[in-house]
Amino acid sequence: MRKRLWIVISAVAIAMVVVVALVWYGHRRTATVEAAPGPPAAQVAVVQTGNIDQVLTLAGQFQPYQVVDVHPKVSGFIRHIDVDIGDRVHQGQTLAVLEVPELKAQLQGTVSEVARSGDEIVRAQHEVKRAESMHAALRADYQRLLDTSQAQPGLVAQQELDDAQAKDLSSAADVDAAKAALAAAQKEMEVSKSDSQRVSAMEDYTNVVAPLDGVIVWRYADTGALIQAGITSNNQDLPIVKLAQSGTMRLRLPVPEAWVRYVHLGDTVNVRVDALGRSFTGKVVRYTRELNFETRTMETEIDVPNQNLEIDSGMYANAMLRLNHADNVPTAPVGALVLKGNEREVYVLDSDNRVHIRTVQVGIQGSRLAAIVSGLNPGDRVIIAAQAKYSEGEAVTPVVEKTPASETALQPGGMIDMNAEASSASEGQQ
Repeated sequence: MRKRLWIVISAVAIAMVVVVALVWYGHRRTATVEAAPGPPAAQVAVVQTGNIDQVLTLAGQFQPYQVVDVHPKVSGFIRHIDVDIGDRVHQGQTLAVLEVPELKAQLQGTVSEVARSGDEIVRAQHEVKRAESMHAALRADYQRLLDTSQAQPGLVAQQELDDAQAKDLSSAADVDAAKAALAAAQKEMEVSKSDSQRVSAMEDYTNVVAPLDGVIVWRYADTGALIQAGITSNNQDLPIVKLAQSGTMRLRLPVPEAWVRYVHLGDTVNVRVDALGRSFTGKVVRYTRELNFETRTMETEIDVPNQNLEIDSGMYANAMLRLNHADNVPTAPVGALVLKGNEREVYVLDSDNRVHIRTVQVGIQGSRLAAIVSGLNPGDRVIIAAQAKYSEGEAVTPVVEKTPASETALQPGGMIDMNAEASSASEGQQ
């Protein structure tokens, strides 16, 4: 009995194994049928509208717009000085006052000379009036004698008539002389006034004022120091202070010869100052229009506004000079371009995911993107890798890769700036 039971159990177990094997084989065959080969996968990117900028990163050092050594026009002792290093001053503001006693004496002398010249003019005017009155009287006497002599010949002696005429002519000469003396006195007054104005102007120079808005970057003298007049080229004559006009800073950049053609007046430049952790916007305002024979670069100046005096003279900056650029154009990854002879081709997918080969015209090109002049439109899908595996009309399974629409491409010839490269990379991924 037990033997028959074991035979039944063994038969059932064998049957179950056979059923499981048949089910597994059937599923495997079905899976094999379902995994039948389909269209190959292809990495694609979408053509977008964006900008491509070619920029050159150059290092420069800030300099004040102007630097002036402030000398006095006259020599003297400093009575008091009102500024010190770091002070911000405005044009016309008093920086120091000099004590020059001899100038005060000269000024008083010129004032007295003007007053004396005025008195001399008054005296000359009175002399003119006296001479004119005398001339009028003598002229009248001569005229009466002449009229009488003509009316009654022989009544007036000729000698008397001649004496009256001589006195008349002499008084006329006295009038002319008095008028000349008055004119000389008036000229003397002008000379005296000019001399007084000159000395007064020199005395005004004892009040030393700022010639422009700026910052005192150095002070050379203290109260009581004797300062020589800065009217010669003697380098031993120290100024009172050094004044820097820092409201606008100059940034000089050496532009390599290959990129000189892209430098234009008025171009905006992004300037990053690492010491401040900030970026500023400047403009190209001047360049030498001449290359340095040793470095083959052209000095270019950027003006950067600095109204709050955040930028200090001597700070280093990295300037991104914009060169060639394309704005609002179709852009495609560089990997989508295939060089065939002198032409560029791209593999484009249609709405049925079939490959079509097109010839395109490419504009400026960066390290990751290229500007498409013709042949592609925004929204087109292009294969960006292994194009040789695909043929015209072939169906593919697209795998869309996210790519940037714009790029800021650093050009060779400038400084190596890892921060700028990282910044441009992050901008391109946005």
